[in-house]
Amino acid sequence: MIDEVTNLETNNEEERTIEKSLRPKTFSDVIGRTSEIQNLRIMIKAAKKRGIALDHLIFHGPPGLGKTAISYVVAHEMGVPLHITSGPAIERQGDLASILTGIEEKAILFIDEIHRLNRVVEEVLYPAMEDRAIDVVIGKGPSAKTLRLELSSFTLIGATTRMGRISAPLRDRFGANFRFGFYDYEDLARIVQQKADVLETTIDKEAAYEIARRSRKTPRIAIRILKRMRDFADVNNDGKITKKEVVEGLKMLNIDRIGLDYLDRKILQTIIENFEGGPVGLSTIAASISEDLETIEDVCEPFLLREGLIKRTPRGRVVTKKGIEHMKESGESVYLL
Repeated sequence: MIDEVTNLETNNEEERTIEKSLRPKTFSDVIGRTSEIQNLRIMIKAAKKRGIALDHLIFHGPPGLGKTAISYVVAHEMGVPLHITSGPAIERQGDLASILTGIEEKAILFIDEIHRLNRVVEEVLYPAMEDRAIDVVIGKGPSAKTLRLELSSFTLIGATTRMGRISAPLRDRFGANFRFGFYDYEDLARIVQQKADVLETTIDKEAAYEIARRSRKTPRIAIRILKRMRDFADVNNDGKITKKEVVEGLKMLNIDRIGLDYLDRKILQTIIENFEGGPVGLSTIAASISEDLETIEDVCEPFLLREGLIKRTPRGRVVTKKGIEHMKESGESVYLL
């Protein structure tokens, strides 16, 4: 029993090591993001030449496009420690003050989902970002005093999927902002091949491109699919991932040729068959398929809109001609003619 537990812990440690190794370490490891990398290289070289901390940065864009990964690379290129936290995890001003006072000189503080910072907590960041200091109130009532604590020079990197939800005072204090867009299929296929090498898995170029084509142009999804295809290949094909393995594996995972999963197709099918193609409100769709409204709005709808499968109207969502044709090609029952 002890041996089994030891083996399990060893395997878990190996998996954690693999997960870390999947992240790029230097700019040369990063595929795509040419414009962003070029600008970051210049900023880092200038900061190193002056011997100062890098200016504050904000990375924004849809989830899964490498905002956290690039932050690791920036810290590595700067040669400084990286401290990671998230907006929801910082509940009080004291929590943020404790983090800021413990940061080393020129180190980087990465705050994921920075748009979810409490507004009261956010105010602590203003003097920290501008003056490298925080104001702490000691005592209560008439005897209360304000004590200013000096901080080490540091860099704040904020990551968000909702740039519009960041208050203007905080947004204006960042020295540069970078918009992370979706990848094209060629770059995404190269990422799949790169990660397959890290995982010590053999993959055909056609298989890598097939995974890229079904990954919603998002590296996180591509890597997740790659791991599942590695499982299928290890069981069925001696560890080699071929296009045939990918097609069969994704069929089992209910992911179709353009990346739609079961829930995406269920939404389209429900609008077409139950509501004659729309228009229909999101709350009605959610009730019809017994799914959470926020899941449909935040996870499914953006991709369906981007691919032109549905459209928004003042009266609700409507399935487009392209959406109807895709459902017919997928072999789903479509009653709307």
